[in-house]
Formats: sequence, C-alpha cells, structure tokens
Amino acid sequence: MSSDAKRQQEIDDFRTRSGWSKASVTWLGQDASTRRYARLRQANLTVLLMDAPPVEPAPCTPDMDETARKELGWNAMTRLAASRVEAFVLMSDQLRQMGLRAPEVYAHDSTHGFALIEDFGDGREFARLLERGLADEAVLYAKAADTLAHLHGQPVPDVLESRGERWPILKFDAVALRANADLYADWFPQFDSRARMTDKDRAKWEAARDALIEQAEAFPREFTLRDYHAENLLWLPSGQVGLLDFQDAVVGWDAWDMAMLTQDARRIVSPVAARAAIRAYLDASGKAESAFMERLAIIGTLNAFRIAGVFARLVQRDSKPRYATFMPRQIQLLGRNLEHPSAAEMAAFIRETAPFILEASA
Repeated sequence: MSSDAKRQQEIDDFRTRSGWSKASVTWLGQDASTRRYARLRQANLTVLLMDAPPVEPAPCTPDMDETARKELGWNAMTRLAASRVEAFVLMSDQLRQMGLRAPEVYAHDSTHGFALIEDFGDGREFARLLERGLADEAVLYAKAADTLAHLHGQPVPDVLESRGERWPILKFDAVALRANADLYADWFPQFDSRARMTDKDRAKWEAARDALIEQAEAFPREFTLRDYHAENLLWLPSGQVGLLDFQDAVVGWDAWDMAMLTQDARRIVSPVAARAAIRAYLDASGKAESAFMERLAIIGTLNAFRIAGVFARLVQRDSKPRYATFMPRQIQLLGRNLEHPSAAEMAAFIRETAPFILEASA
C-alpha cells in the first residue's frame, strides 16, 4: 500500500470511529505547516478534520539541554509544538477553561495525528474582514488586545493534562531567542547586500543580541500564544475573538503577543489601530505604559529580527520570492523598535552594519 493510500485508510478509520464516516469531505487550503484541514458535512452539521501526520521529530522536554535540542532540530531549539495534535487539543481545552474562544475538539487521535474540531466558518479572519472593508480595524484590534489582557492575567500551569494526554508549557528561553534572532545574521545579509556581516561584525552582533535577551529575561513572564495576528484571529457572531494556531504557547511575555498583533509582518496595521490596541490592553490589564512600551520595543526587536530572517531564508534558500514583498514593511518595523533608548546597543550595531534599516523607520 502506498503512503498516500495508507494515510487515506487511517483517515477513513478515524472518521468511522468518530461517527463521521458518511460525511462529505471538502479539503481546504493547505496550512503553512505539515497540517491540512478538510470540512466534513453530515446532515446539517459540519466539523473540521485536522490531518497532522506525526512526521516531525519528538518535541522538546523541560529538562532537555541545548545540545540535545540541537540534535532534534529547529522545533526543539525554539520550543515549537509544530503539528503535535495533543498540544492543540490540550491547549484548546485550557483556553476554553479560561473563558477564551478556542475551537472545541470533539475527537482526536494523537498517535496517528487527527482531530475533529469545531468549525468557525469561512471568512471570519480579521485579515479577510479588513480586506473586504467589513469591519472597523481599530475596533477589532482593541478587542484582540482586550482578549490578550484576559489571557495574560491567567496563571500559567506547568503541565496540561486531560483526555489521557500530557503536554508541558515550556519557557521561551535564551536558547530559543538566540536561535530565532540569529536568523537575521544568518540570512538577511544574503538577501540584502547592503547589510554587512563579517566575522568581526558577527561577534558584535552576538554581544548586542545577548544584551537584548538579557533584558528580555528580566521582564515579567506570562502565558503567551506566540502566533497572535490577524490571520489567526476570527471575529465570531458572539462578539468574541476566535483563536487559531495556539499549540505553540509558552511561558513568554505580554509584549511578544502584542508585537505579533500590532507589528504584523503581512499586513499594515494603521497607527490608529495599533494605538487602540495598546490603549485597550493597558486599560484592561492595568499595566504601566512606560514599562510596557519598553518591553514592546525589546521583545519587538527580537521578534522583528526573527521575521526578517525567516523571510530572507524563504527567498534565498527556499526560492519563494513573494516573501520579498513583505520585507520593506518588516525593515520599517525593526527600525522603529530600535528607536527605543533601551535598544541603543543593538541600534548602534545596525547603524554600523545596515544603516538603511534605521533610515526606513523615519
């Protein structure tokens, strides 16, 4: 039996066990990961089938050292759950217990990589609604920020356990931050010849990078979804924000989620919407503005380096030139974060090796 035929048989078996063997199947657009989704229709009901074959290496564990993480690969280095079904299932349960609107999981099979999840419907993503002019951007972003404030006010469990599954909530640590930020040093100079990275520059980069990470590690820690942006947020008829792609949640920072929201790499967030989100977040959380803006600049800088490096790698290594269209926006976001006084050491490095980044923020 071919691998495709074997996988189809596993899908059919899971549908039968779950009571959806008679449903029609419509495959949806491919997810950016190894997951894919299909809409199942049976009688007047619909659900989504998540097909996440367990083809990736084992995930990182709390006690795994850096050497072991390197051997396992990128997901372990950066503490990503990737396509692990049990992570999605347990995180969905946890978020729903917190009063947030993650999709309900009706059935799952972690061994084979399947789940049947609640269908929120098509076209409800913030990004799609805003593209079509069907929603007020500032209202959506303020609601998303208010939802984050609720999340960040919740205690973070060390381990999630239910349905016979167990999943640790890991700390977004210095190893993960270094690996992410180094994507800039490894790939951006290959993408843009105006950026210099000699061996001597690399040593300076590492010193400035580690200074940013040291600052980040001193910030308060909070439950962080990590991939919180307009493509993964839905506006539901109830007026709640629907959540997607939350399985990579970690013990991180409020500013990471807010940077992902307000400094979106794929769409221009208007200054009005960004300010509305920050104001709503501060009002709902009661946090001090000056300290929060410092966190947003430092964490935002680290995240912006990561994204710039990812885009550069997609263009240079993976021959995906469309990602170059996002780069001017990403360079501008990086430059703006570097304007904060707390990022002065890294700003000095960029001024020496890639001054156009700072000029782009003007």
